[in-house]
Amino acid sequence: MKSILGIGNALTDILAVLPDDSFLKKYHLPKGSMQHVDMETGDKIWNALKPLGVKIVAGGSAANTIVCTSIFGMPSCFIGKIGDDELGLLFKSEQENYGVKSCLLKSEHSSGRSMVFVSGGNAERTFAVYLGAALDLVPEDLHPEQFVGYDYFHIEGYLVQNQRLIRRAVELAHQAGCIISLDMASYNVVESNNAFLHDIIDRYVDIVFANETEARAFTKLENPSQSVEEIARHCKIAVVKVGKDGSWLMSGGEKHQILPWPANPVDATGAGDTYAAGFLYAHSLGLPLKVCGEIGSIIAAKVVEVVGTKIDAHRWKDALEEINALIESNKR
Repeated sequence: MKSILGIGNALTDILAVLPDDSFLKKYHLPKGSMQHVDMETGDKIWNALKPLGVKIVAGGSAANTIVCTSIFGMPSCFIGKIGDDELGLLFKSEQENYGVKSCLLKSEHSSGRSMVFVSGGNAERTFAVYLGAALDLVPEDLHPEQFVGYDYFHIEGYLVQNQRLIRRAVELAHQAGCIISLDMASYNVVESNNAFLHDIIDRYVDIVFANETEARAFTKLENPSQSVEEIARHCKIAVVKVGKDGSWLMSGGEKHQILPWPANPVDATGAGDTYAAGFLYAHSLGLPLKVCGEIGSIIAAKVVEVVGTKIDAHRWKDALEEINALIESNKR
């Protein structure tokens, strides 16, 4: 089985389901966005959330993907930075429980947290993120030996705002011969780092994952069928996820629209992260592009049926049965 290394913000997710958008307006959080907040604002939001009832779980975009690839059976490792505190210990323990080999560096600052607000009829997600210790991950923390022996290297786009760190990471992964994948993560991150993203994707990245708004920010094209073609001009494989409408894939002259897998959605948090895990797992098996997208769709359909980013055991069992059946049908 091929192996994968991921890098990202080591965050604990604090998930709250809101009855309406008034909470978002009070704290000036544009619906559907990802906003960084300082410690003071983060504490105010956290204290206001507690009476509403929240779910707390280790998260972070790349970490979610790496946990899923580990469950699929891929030897998986994650690089991040945590504080010497309760949230940091929770994060480390949860990764170990899922079989992830953690490379978690320590910071003098408290561990980061991502407050996730689910609101509206389509369960749209809004993020307020206090990065804390995660922000202290620097290029000097990365060394060639950390990348040796891994077949894939997966980056979350939220790190792109630390451009020196990402450039160091992709250079080391490229030198180690890794297949490099990037999840664009957020439209406002793409908008503020567009030139840099174009540069590193052109130079280093093999597989790009984007949702519809991220693809639009990167390409300036409205139609996902067109934006996936534009992204594919810059890398080997382009994936544009369009939520309940499925996804678009393109590699060279090969293009597919992947229909969504049936699901009873309650929360879209983590859907993109798990889609990437399913896609990369399938790609590591050498499966056709279309099947990679279908396997991503299957596993994403399971996570939207639960609140938060962790799929329960019986849904994992169902997903693996459906995936194995799909793989067998493509052998005939």
